[in-house]
Amino acid sequence: MRPTLSWTPEEDLPPGSTDLEPVADALGAGGVVVLSGAGISTESGIPDYRGEGGSLSRHTPMTYQDFTGSDRARRRYWARSHLGWRTFRRALPNAGHRAVAAFGRHGLLSGVITQNVDGLHQAAGSEGVVELHGGLDRVVCLSCGAVGPRRELARRLEEANAGFAPVAAGINPDGDADLTDEQVGDFRVVPCAICGGVLKPDVVFFGENVPPGRVEHCRTLVREASSLLVLGSSLTVMSGLRFVRQAAQAGTPVLIVNRDPTRGDRHAVTRVTLPLGTALTTVADRLGVPLDDRTAA
Repeated sequence: MRPTLSWTPEEDLPPGSTDLEPVADALGAGGVVVLSGAGISTESGIPDYRGEGGSLSRHTPMTYQDFTGSDRARRRYWARSHLGWRTFRRALPNAGHRAVAAFGRHGLLSGVITQNVDGLHQAAGSEGVVELHGGLDRVVCLSCGAVGPRRELARRLEEANAGFAPVAAGINPDGDADLTDEQVGDFRVVPCAICGGVLKPDVVFFGENVPPGRVEHCRTLVREASSLLVLGSSLTVMSGLRFVRQAAQAGTPVLIVNRDPTRGDRHAVTRVTLPLGTALTTVADRLGVPLDDRTAA
């Protein structure tokens, strides 16, 4: 499940650092598993949940129970998500995503696990990315299990809601636009084209379980890693924190690059407080790893 834990950064945690040497050393040794969070995508224009100005201060993410239990909640979700998708599909990978892809191309990584649903690691060229919470570029039918592309659903929603173009107050990391009930209005939700069932984005909502097979795959990656590098995650939810705890209990070094304190700091050998794009580009330069700029924002 993805519950929000009762934790504040003011707890007794070790201070952050600006020294990138431990990160460069870990990557230079190879066998690194990356665990990324919303913070790596902020430089692509996608907001964070908990950083400065994070969306949780104004936005409550959709829960699985609300989505499956209420026609009204589904209408509100799809109206907001349909509008937010227009922004998500235009987002481009930033220097942080390109650096991760470059480390992978040069054989320094043994895996990439992301808590994000934006697909930007793959767009930057990373291969074999494990999307812990799924991806917004797909939809799944809750009745027949059919999975289809989000672009096709977007086309159908456009046809069913001609002229729907409210101005959102903001876009959230889950692709949900901030709209009032008045702006949602009588937005029309379309059913599964195969069986007429309820369509859901192929993402793990809060209150929903991450598929056990996906979790076990991630555990295997972490178990076999030389080190675990956390990028842009507060580790506030257990779905990501469990892998940090697993690594620390096994004696695998944990390194974190995140501007703010995280729930995993006590398990880490270092937390670097520099901006992710700057930090990872600097590390790439030190290691002589060129970034592919073809996907530059």
